[in-house]
Amino acid sequence: MLLEKINSPRDIKQLSLEQLNCLSKEIRQRLIEVVSQTGGHLASSLGAVELIVALHYCLDTPRDKIIFDVGHQAYAHKLLTGRNTKFSTLRQYQGLSGFPSKDESDYDPFTTGHSSNAVSLGLGLACARDLMPEEGKFRVVCVIGDGSLSGGLCFEGLNNTGHLKKDILVVLNTNELSIAPNVGAISNYLNKIISLPVYNRFHDNVENFLKSRVPRGSRLIKLMSKFEEGLKGLFVPGVLFEELGFRYFGPIDGHDLSILTTTLKNIMSIKGPRLLHVVTKKGKGCSFAEKDPVRFHGISCFDINTGEVLVKKDQTEEKSFTEIFGIKLAKLGTMDKRIVAITAAMPEGTGLDKFRDIFPERFFDCGIAEPHAVCFAAGLARQGLKPVVAIYSTFLQRAYDQIIQEVSLQGLPVIFAVDRAGIVGEDGVTHQGIFDIAYLRSIPNLVIMAPKDAGELEKMLEFAVGLGKPVAIRYPRASAIVSGNSCAPLKLGKAELIKEARDFTIIALGTMVSVASEAIDILSKENLSGGLINARFVYPLDMDLIRSVCGKTNFVFTLEEGVVDAGFGTAVAQELDKQVLRFGLPSEFIPHGARDLLLEKYGLTAQGIAKSIREVL
Repeated sequence: MLLEKINSPRDIKQLSLEQLNCLSKEIRQRLIEVVSQTGGHLASSLGAVELIVALHYCLDTPRDKIIFDVGHQAYAHKLLTGRNTKFSTLRQYQGLSGFPSKDESDYDPFTTGHSSNAVSLGLGLACARDLMPEEGKFRVVCVIGDGSLSGGLCFEGLNNTGHLKKDILVVLNTNELSIAPNVGAISNYLNKIISLPVYNRFHDNVENFLKSRVPRGSRLIKLMSKFEEGLKGLFVPGVLFEELGFRYFGPIDGHDLSILTTTLKNIMSIKGPRLLHVVTKKGKGCSFAEKDPVRFHGISCFDINTGEVLVKKDQTEEKSFTEIFGIKLAKLGTMDKRIVAITAAMPEGTGLDKFRDIFPERFFDCGIAEPHAVCFAAGLARQGLKPVVAIYSTFLQRAYDQIIQEVSLQGLPVIFAVDRAGIVGEDGVTHQGIFDIAYLRSIPNLVIMAPKDAGELEKMLEFAVGLGKPVAIRYPRASAIVSGNSCAPLKLGKAELIKEARDFTIIALGTMVSVASEAIDILSKENLSGGLINARFVYPLDMDLIRSVCGKTNFVFTLEEGVVDAGFGTAVAQELDKQVLRFGLPSEFIPHGARDLLLEKYGLTAQGIAKSIREVL
């Protein structure tokens, strides 16, 4: 059992190639066993095992820096860097993060959970390194995926790195089948040749000689580069990166440790920007993850023998807000051909796969490029279509400028389905959707709504499609309550009065309405009378109703699943000539853990709200 003896990357440097392959198999088994119990990003991490083993084998980490773009492929990295004994706590409260975390290990330079930023971060490290004394030198490696290249930020980093000619290695890990045939004997032979130290010494010596001794040497250098470029271009897709200023190597088999370690050792001695292209198989070593890598990209607990997701008995009949949204949008799409759907590489995660399957010509996946997705939606809206952009709250932050400039400023009827708003849970600090109310509510022209249950989400989506204004509808990663009561009709900026009372009033937003209702029931048994307003809208606020109802009680509370500072409660307090006590989340980065556990930790349960109100009254 090799893995049990690995406490740091230094422990693998004495292993033979055969032992490294055995270690890779043990790592895969460990990943499958743990993720089947905790859930997590399985397919990508299984595909990157040999690559990560090879990187730590060839580098001197943590002195040398590895930056994982997104980080959902980095589970093997955790196992090799002293975190194997704690790996069973993956994504659990106070356990290991599901992503690289700077607070967890010296081997993680950054906490990374969003895409396309690794090259820019690595370039910053490289530039800082080159301003340091010689003894502070280190190597920088950025590991990106093919999804990273769909984001403009990645190309900005590549372009700047090539321009500055900094000593940095970018490893592009792809798993697209279209390039798999290029991983063969000729490609491997060419890359072996062009990565050999003797070849590169010859390459550099010829270049230096031509520059210093031969008239018009620069022209000959260009011809020599073009020859090498053309030779590689016959077999490999590296011209794009060469034009960006990188020496390109690949593609090579990302599961062949012999080729990986040999190539890495060779190209480590080459100076300047280099890009190594490896091809891996998502879900490698796990039959059901190999067959369905999309489903096993991010998976909840599953049966290790069958791959079937384990569902709690009390959840079998429940639908999530995401599912309700997807079903309703597909229905609306049959009635209005102007409705189009846009996602940023998350069709299944956002529920848009239903719309995609019925209306493929009206469905657009923009890749991991949220700013582009929003700009693109604005263009569609300008020509009379009704774009619905479904993006997780945490990722919509990346398109903030475009929401302001291209949508709200233009007054275009783009609908934002802000999924995973509020506490997300096990994905942790990089994914908690707690800032959207605060970052959206100050934008002019943008209508912001939050449904209390399944029926209200359906009504809000239908209302937004016919409104002709920019709209954001936020809802959490949670099961949607299916109420037997018909949803009261929606009017722009009008709240719903659920109950009036003498002692206090709660103005609740979204799914916190049901929590507030339960808290009021608890307090009613103590002879405390509480009223309830379902706000429905963050903007515009129904201040006429709020002033009317709250004027009859001594205490006013607001309740939201978002940061209190600059949030919904703040908006109410600014408009109401009365003290408002605000309940919500603190302005801090919320750790990973089960959603229910975190809501309880921050007092956003019926018992927690009742306790807080009781202390005030």
